[in-house]
Amino acid sequence: MSELNNNTTVEMPTTYDPQAAEKKWYAYWMEGNYFEAGQRPDAPAYSIVIPPPNVTGMLHIGHALDFTLQDILIRVKRMQGYDALWLPGTDHAGIATQTKVEQKLREEGQSRYDLGREAFLEKVWEWKEHYAGTIRDQWAKMGLSLDYSRERFTLDEGLSKAVRDVFVQLYEKGLIYRGKKIINWDPEARTALSDIEVEHKEVQGHLYHLQYPLQEGGGTITVATTRPETMLGDTAVAVHPEDERYRHLIGKMLVLPIIGREIPIIADEYVDREFGSGAVKITPAHDPNDFEMGQRHDLPQIIVMDESGTMNAEAGPYQGLDRAECRKRIVKDLQEQGVCVLIEDHTHQVGHSERSGAVVEPYLSTQWFVDMKPLAERAIAVQKSGQGVKFVPDRFDKVYLQWIENVRDWCISRQLWWGHRIPAWYCDACGELHVAHEAVAQCSACGSASLSQDEDVLDTWFSSGLWPFSTLGWPEATKDLERYYPTSTLVTGYDIIYFWVARMIFTALEFTDKIPFGDVLMHGLVRAADGRKMSKSLGNGVDPLEVIEQYGADAMRYMISTGSTPGQDLRFRWERVEQARNFANKIWNASRFALMNLDGVTADDITLDGPLGTADRWILHRLNETSRDVTRLIDSYDFGETGRLLYNFIWDDLCDWYIEFAKLSLYGTDAAAKRATQSVLAYVLDRTQRLIHPFMPFISEEIWQHLPHKGETITLAAWPTYDAALEAPDAVQEMGLLMDVIRAVRNIRAEVNVPMSKKIELILRPSGAETEAVLRRNEEYIVRFCGTSSLVIDAAQGAPDKAMTAVVTGVELYLPLAGLIDIEQEIVRLNKEIAHLTQEVERVEKKLANPGFVAKAPAKVIEEERAKMNDYATKREKVQARIAELRG
Repeated sequence: MSELNNNTTVEMPTTYDPQAAEKKWYAYWMEGNYFEAGQRPDAPAYSIVIPPPNVTGMLHIGHALDFTLQDILIRVKRMQGYDALWLPGTDHAGIATQTKVEQKLREEGQSRYDLGREAFLEKVWEWKEHYAGTIRDQWAKMGLSLDYSRERFTLDEGLSKAVRDVFVQLYEKGLIYRGKKIINWDPEARTALSDIEVEHKEVQGHLYHLQYPLQEGGGTITVATTRPETMLGDTAVAVHPEDERYRHLIGKMLVLPIIGREIPIIADEYVDREFGSGAVKITPAHDPNDFEMGQRHDLPQIIVMDESGTMNAEAGPYQGLDRAECRKRIVKDLQEQGVCVLIEDHTHQVGHSERSGAVVEPYLSTQWFVDMKPLAERAIAVQKSGQGVKFVPDRFDKVYLQWIENVRDWCISRQLWWGHRIPAWYCDACGELHVAHEAVAQCSACGSASLSQDEDVLDTWFSSGLWPFSTLGWPEATKDLERYYPTSTLVTGYDIIYFWVARMIFTALEFTDKIPFGDVLMHGLVRAADGRKMSKSLGNGVDPLEVIEQYGADAMRYMISTGSTPGQDLRFRWERVEQARNFANKIWNASRFALMNLDGVTADDITLDGPLGTADRWILHRLNETSRDVTRLIDSYDFGETGRLLYNFIWDDLCDWYIEFAKLSLYGTDAAAKRATQSVLAYVLDRTQRLIHPFMPFISEEIWQHLPHKGETITLAAWPTYDAALEAPDAVQEMGLLMDVIRAVRNIRAEVNVPMSKKIELILRPSGAETEAVLRRNEEYIVRFCGTSSLVIDAAQGAPDKAMTAVVTGVELYLPLAGLIDIEQEIVRLNKEIAHLTQEVERVEKKLANPGFVAKAPAKVIEEERAKMNDYATKREKVQARIAELRG
């Protein structure tokens, strides 16, 4: 590309080809190692670790938003001279990936059990390699400036060592323990789930009212439940201790229908006296709240189904039935026995496994847990001290604190084969538990050499929680860890603040004594155009590669990155991608025109010391302002406002005004003025490409490589900074006056339907000598852009008869009608317009006077019709006033 660096000898094509440019420039960046950190050892460090996408399949449009925002930040910092690291990687995504591979095996008529653990894991690794490669390809197509030399995977050896180290240390501190608790259970995948893997869906179900008989003295107590099959595991009925209806029954026994087991009536303040009958059935093995109550009252824990959701021996006559079938049978039996006295329709939230779709079962199970309270206390203290992470928007600080102040113990074990195997071994002889970094050769209690490792793996979030420091080499004291940790910024969706962000902060404080990142930018979700969440079932998802193929990566990046404010959801609209593509084309066409008029100008020729005109000084001032404001807005993560500023500067100031003004010098006979304008044009275009580069990396590189410069790539070009020497408030004032005059004349032309091709007379009456001097200095611009046949600038000029007038700050404008339009023909045309508007007013009036329409139409439609009528009437009044003006 060296022949493009110093001059403009290579002509730009007529149209921009995104696909060709994207492929060419990404390969160029990769060959040049421009994204690799560590090449500026004396520069300040700036680092981002990518939220690792799951190796479950293709990236979606939400990933595109997340990654584009990070790429913008890293590209800006790299251009600002930082040693910028953007570390890529992927997540093994335990249950999600295992589920995908098992589905594939089922299609082939196999199960993981047919293969065995080792052979199955080979299949999953093959899956991982395929989709990790696919993800890399997608990253490249999006133009992401990742340092691939540092790419990590949550199951690679370095991260596995970090996971084992953390597990052992937490266990030795008493913060990891093995116990029996209620957890989310997926009966199809047969594993515990984290809260984030449970989707709560509104389900139309039933509320069953059951009467449990007292053991002595007759009578019953009525309880209500949505899950009658779990009554087989009831071990008590609870009432509020101050409920007068039941106080005399506390301590007495009930007979559990069908099973015949005696269960006590207990008192607990947890019971809501106002809900239902005020009495609730207690099933400690199948409900988290019942489990807690059972612990307080030392109740038995009876599990009535197995890990597949099939009723077990404790279910008595229903043993062997699926839980759904059991519900139908038991309701029928309870109705026949007179126990089920009422069934009500009931809408409630039911947890479903995000991966398998199965209804999640609250299930009593022996699992591994992290004691979160001690870890949370430190995180709370750091955050409240003002030394914690900075959330953007700051409202998420309160959301984060509210969750960690009420945090519960974390179930970290999963009954899967794919993941980090729990580093715990049990002695086959005496059952002694050993937790260690490596396999245990001999039992310390009995000396046996026969030990078996725990079959379970760790929750995916356990390894992901170490991501900011494990990816940099921890627990080893690596140079990268010292250089780039803590990381600078985390960019992620607000939907995983609890499950990932909070856990990274807990573990970082515990194991590095530092917060893992300075800022946390919380962006929203990408939703469909109608505001609904994108999903496969709705068929409203958007493939980022499809967007790129149709419109180019730059258009997609610009649309999604500038389409919302921090913390707010973004609605994906194809028309907005098209607008972004049009914006890219505008930049291309303007740059192509400029380059055609630079006449081989070299980088050494560019100087801002020449005889600059008003427009030249004005565009430099606006560029300077835009550079300053864009930097400030990016630093505050306001990408939406950044996009608006860039769009307005490039489309309006640069393309619509400056380039048009520049044509006078470029096509004129004043060689010095032409050379000065060429310098300004080259300078402004160069800086404009740098400003837009983080958002539109490909087209900006393509254009920049045609501009006169001395660099290898725009990715390393210096970021534009504020320069006080470019301030020109007087030029801004002058240009503002000229633009106001030109706009006013163009508005009058539009009002009276006079095209720009028709020359007009224009009289300008300035309010003072200073304004008159400005107008006279820029008379050439006024003649050119107002399309005048004659121009009079005179403070003493009287107002002509029958003229169109306008007033802008400091100037009165007159356009004599005699040479502008045929007054009689214009009156005829305007009378036709009045007739049309009158017809529309009468049509809407008739509709609104129709009782049938008013009675049946929605209020919104009626209001719209009234608004139409008022609009037509207002337009008619304006046309009537215009006719009056013309008649004089």
